[in-house]
Amino acid sequence: MPQPVPRSDFLSHDAAKAQQDSPPLLETRWLTKDFGGVHAVAGIDFRVRHGELRCLIGPNGAGKSTFFKMLAGQLRPTRGAILFDGREITALPQHKIARLGIGIKNQVPSVWDGLSVYEHLWIAALRRNDARAAAGRAEELLVELGLGSVARRRVGALSHGERQWVEIGMVIAQNPALMLLDEPTAGMAADEVERTAELLLIVNRKTSIIVVEHDMQFIQKIAGTVTVFHQGRVLVEDTMENVLANARVREVYLGSGRAAG
Repeated sequence: MPQPVPRSDFLSHDAAKAQQDSPPLLETRWLTKDFGGVHAVAGIDFRVRHGELRCLIGPNGAGKSTFFKMLAGQLRPTRGAILFDGREITALPQHKIARLGIGIKNQVPSVWDGLSVYEHLWIAALRRNDARAAAGRAEELLVELGLGSVARRRVGALSHGERQWVEIGMVIAQNPALMLLDEPTAGMAADEVERTAELLLIVNRKTSIIVVEHDMQFIQKIAGTVTVFHQGRVLVEDTMENVLANARVREVYLGSGRAAG
């Protein structure tokens, strides 16, 4: 797999400033989700810029997974709005959200055990290309993903990490402007986590990414900005270094502030 470029080298000073000043690619305004009398997500204002890689973290029950599902169109918000590239998408179904350029990978891989790795990538690329162009894109992705040696192998025979990479590749194949990834390293071995970090840094050169993740070591490898959820709200939004040094974050994860469930 190609070596990742260090995050500090991704953007020149002028390019970084332009990115900060540009309109957000994704924005939520007072996004809220109630389950009965429980406020799972309680009025979140959130922005992700073009070219950004944002990580969402928080203890169990903090609301980050519910927030992710609303962004993906899997849950309908109780109140508030979601805007993508200036267009409100709050009430759109999943397939229309995908057509606008948002690629989604859920925690559990959605793959077909009887099809090969190549066939998965080709089918995904076919959604935005003709058959010949899709074949070319599938071949490119086999190289990018480091899956060339298992290209003709059925996905059912792959390791857990390889299955995760196939599904990430299926999202990439559709050339989304934004990728939403829910715990992409869950169940991976240490070397698979390392390769996944390298892959996402490469993808982030062209695509904005939001990652929901529990693995703090993995997040340190990839994160630009980290948003910390707690009790359905945003507790902190900062660099990973500052988040790790934040006493309130440590209390939420390790102390009496830890959320249950």
